[in-house]
Amino acid sequence: MDIQKDLNDYISKKYGGKVIIANPDVISGDEGGEGGHHSAENIHFDLKPIELESYLREYIIEQRDAIDIIATKICTHFNRMSFERSNPDVPKIVGGIKGNILLIGPTGVGKTYIIKLIADKLGVPFVKGDATKFTETGYVGGDVEDLIRDLVSEADGDISLAEYGIIYLDEIDKVASSTNSYGPDVSRTGVQRNLLKIMEDSDVDLKNPMDMASQMEAVMQAQQTGKVERKKINTRNILFVMSGAFQGLSEIIRKRLNTQPLGFTASDRPDKHDDTQWFRKVARQDLIEFGFESEFVGRLPVVAVLDELDVDGLYQILKNPKSSVILGKKRDFEAYGLSIDFDDKALQIMAEAAAKEKTGARGLLSIVEQTLMKFEKYLPSSSIKSLSVTEELVRDPDTVLDRLLVNDATTQISTEFEKDHGITLHFTADALELIRVKSKKQNDSPYSFCHKILKNYEYGLKLLGKSSFEVTHEVLDNYEEYLNNLIKTTYHNKPGQSKA
Repeated sequence: MDIQKDLNDYISKKYGGKVIIANPDVISGDEGGEGGHHSAENIHFDLKPIELESYLREYIIEQRDAIDIIATKICTHFNRMSFERSNPDVPKIVGGIKGNILLIGPTGVGKTYIIKLIADKLGVPFVKGDATKFTETGYVGGDVEDLIRDLVSEADGDISLAEYGIIYLDEIDKVASSTNSYGPDVSRTGVQRNLLKIMEDSDVDLKNPMDMASQMEAVMQAQQTGKVERKKINTRNILFVMSGAFQGLSEIIRKRLNTQPLGFTASDRPDKHDDTQWFRKVARQDLIEFGFESEFVGRLPVVAVLDELDVDGLYQILKNPKSSVILGKKRDFEAYGLSIDFDDKALQIMAEAAAKEKTGARGLLSIVEQTLMKFEKYLPSSSIKSLSVTEELVRDPDTVLDRLLVNDATTQISTEFEKDHGITLHFTADALELIRVKSKKQNDSPYSFCHKILKNYEYGLKLLGKSSFEVTHEVLDNYEEYLNNLIKTTYHNKPGQSKA
């Protein structure tokens, strides 16, 4: 029986012939670095903790304690792997636990950013996942082993490189089991147990058993070659970093510490509303009471707590020469040939606005986008080539944008008028304000609004022999009547003209 033909017939009937199973004869057998470690040679295994910490400080504001812990443990993880690779005769430590990391802190404080920076610095593949998207195998949702497969994809199929990658799993607190009248949450507990498998020394099949396309490819490969090649990736050296906001954990910690015989002295008792200070006193038993399996907690031996960002911290992020928020916005404008700069007061006001959103550094991006969105829309169609973001612009961006566009429009009109007709136009302040108000009311651009009015003046001013003309509020408010009266008055006052 021709398996490939039968599969194609089945797929055609089920999906209307839109899916085609590739012929194994044309599938490349080269899938990257399997069988060698050449790509892994490019990893910076010899980076020292102080060097990595210094690098992170160039990008990250505050979070001193967290950076100390993260930089030290990740450097140790990779240097230890380097030692083991260089000394293959050294016996492996049975039951050894990797320095997987748990990050605790509110949203927008840089948890993901720190780990991504480290992965880039080390030269290892990085995958970010959301814990809420995974469920126990058999339930609706993603398979936790897909994280490992994604790591291979990030390594361009190089399995040897992927085996030294970093997996970052956010919102891990959302898979903590909550006990109810029906018992523990089985689905969340199942996710923890499935994560345990890949956090330890295990092999993961690169073909997902639930992926029909992968299984069909395997069947065709077996038909073609007479054997099935099962490619696997080992997770022994893959570093896992997990993070979450852990709302409710501070109450568990507070309850435990307040019931201890010694308790606190008045000087070292954290404020009851300061979650970060309570998080710094977290113990394994608190995480277990929060809803994690004891084995799961045991696979996360390193805990780092990140502080919530206040106004000054947010301001320092914007002020940082390597701020991704500011550099990203400068790049957006640069794409249109526009330069943009920010003064300190503007950055301070945006930091204050972002702090009110309670989303950390994410609020900065939101505020910057809201402030500059219309400038990004309209300035590329103007002759404006630079923009200064000032306090006034941040507080009232619409008015500042209108003024910029009006000034640009009148400058263009004046230049064209002088070039075409030899007449210099001067716009008064009240005229500029009228242009701003009326063009907006008529949903017209300032340039178009001015052009429609002043085109009637081209020949009239020439007729009057004008070399310059002042455009005032009165000129624009009733331009036809003003021009007619100007011509009448001029000719009425000319010598030799009859006076009616």
